[in-house]
Amino acid sequence: MSIRRYMKYVKPYAKQIIGTIFIGIIKFSIPLLLPLIIKYVIDDLLPSPMPQSEKLTHLFWLMAGAFLVFTVIRAPVEYYRQYFAQWVSSRILFDIRNQLFDHLQRLSMRYYNNHKTGEVISRVINDVESTKSFIDTGLMNLWLDLITIGMTLGVMIYMDAELTVVSILVFPLYGFSVKYFYKRLRQLTRERSAALAHLQGHLHERINGMSMIRSFALEEHENKQFAKENNHFLKKALALTRWNANTFAVVNTITDIAPLLVISYAGYQVINGTMSIGTLVAFYAYLDRLYTPLRRLVNSSTTLTQAVASMDRMFEFIDESYDITDKPDAGVLPVNPETGRIRGEVRFEDVSFRYRDEGPLVLEKINLTIRPGETVAIVGMSGGGKSSLISLLPRFWDVTEGRITVDGVDIRDVKQQNLRSHIGMVLQDNILFSESARINIMMGNPDATEEAVIEAAKAANAHDFIMDLPEGYDTELGERGVKLSGGQKQRIAIARVFLRDPGILILDEATSALDLESEHMIQESLARLTNGRTTIIVAHRLSTITHADKIVVMKEGRIVEQGRHEELLEQKGVYHNLWHVQDLGTPGEQQPAL
Repeated sequence: MSIRRYMKYVKPYAKQIIGTIFIGIIKFSIPLLLPLIIKYVIDDLLPSPMPQSEKLTHLFWLMAGAFLVFTVIRAPVEYYRQYFAQWVSSRILFDIRNQLFDHLQRLSMRYYNNHKTGEVISRVINDVESTKSFIDTGLMNLWLDLITIGMTLGVMIYMDAELTVVSILVFPLYGFSVKYFYKRLRQLTRERSAALAHLQGHLHERINGMSMIRSFALEEHENKQFAKENNHFLKKALALTRWNANTFAVVNTITDIAPLLVISYAGYQVINGTMSIGTLVAFYAYLDRLYTPLRRLVNSSTTLTQAVASMDRMFEFIDESYDITDKPDAGVLPVNPETGRIRGEVRFEDVSFRYRDEGPLVLEKINLTIRPGETVAIVGMSGGGKSSLISLLPRFWDVTEGRITVDGVDIRDVKQQNLRSHIGMVLQDNILFSESARINIMMGNPDATEEAVIEAAKAANAHDFIMDLPEGYDTELGERGVKLSGGQKQRIAIARVFLRDPGILILDEATSALDLESEHMIQESLARLTNGRTTIIVAHRLSTITHADKIVVMKEGRIVEQGRHEELLEQKGVYHNLWHVQDLGTPGEQQPAL
């Protein structure tokens, strides 16, 4: 089944594969001339009664022709055979990885919550690379080896049919060894690949958490943990190695039996005078031409079994279903033709949500209306459902019950890409890539001009510090923006959203982890960014959201209060208690806004 599915990636390159096989036939046909040359020299040229000078002339022209074939012809044939074989396999793997990356971007957040990053990377890199041997070996070398065996047998039968039968007496033993040894090979290969993926996942997590490991002085502990994971992989790898070693030992022993049978029978014939010495020597030379591709075929069973096991894992990954999909008739949100923006009205109508089918509800009967251009803050204790609520708006998850509308349109009736293009997000820990500052800002709009990028950076108070970097906008920021401070990362993220110019803005703890100076600059940037946009703010620090048009208080997945800052304080409810828990002063005091 996996092979049949894999062939759809191979089909577009069928002509190139056939051409490569044809070139390979020429390549493998040329060495078949050598035993015939040896036989001619021993049986015909050396015993010939012609004068010595004439023998030397014949030998000279024979070898001149041979040198011509083996250098002028065989060299370019060898080059193009190797080049086209690698070109085809590399192109096929290129296509597969492109599809897998597209698949990665469509998988649900649930999948990433349940799988380690290193394991996912192993599927895309290691397993795909392991399938390359199916192309090289299964689609090209296998056929070439079969054709070479067929041509060699044809020449041997022409020379001596009985001796040919003796030469292939061990063929059935090859069939037995393949059937016996490769029965478990596929399972052992899958186990080794799974262990390697698990090891990579463990390593990826530890690299990302290296600062935590050092801060808690866990180096020795983590050495033991890694050794444990590494040892698990070692056991699986050695189990596969043992099985392969047994296979090769048996196959090579069978291969060594054939020359002994040929020498015994042919030697007996030569002694009795019924066979020439040249035929014996030529036959022995042909044995190598016969059993070398045959040995490769048997060994290919190992390689192909490993490749098929990797295919199984690859297609297992491809078959992961999407939790969030577009309807066949999904449309787009209506925009103002002058501004290119949506109005930005958001409604949560009886929305309930759970992360797992059988899990508890984390949101229950949420009803909330956010008018165009309004700023709404969502507050509450940790675990109250704030982040879960805002993750539903861009459809990172779909509601379990109820619906969410934007400008009156159910977001499930809108294409995901279109919906998300109208939403900008600034998070507490924004993801920056290791590429340049320019590229990170252009994530907001990959088609933006240089002038637009600079204007967005200026609006986010990021232009000045970017220009102070060693290479300005071309400075690479390091993995996750490691070369920048927390405030600088946030300003890059804000510039990215300025460049997108969305109608709806989500700020999730955007300033909670910053020092006062950075927070002040970012508050200025956010004030410009939120102007004229529908804005949803998630915040723990109530002092940053007193300016909001509406404050929504959540507790245990429900909205328990909503209103303006002063109104909620007067109610002396949950918000009032949170305000005093944070020791923010008297109820009437106003605090700095975002």
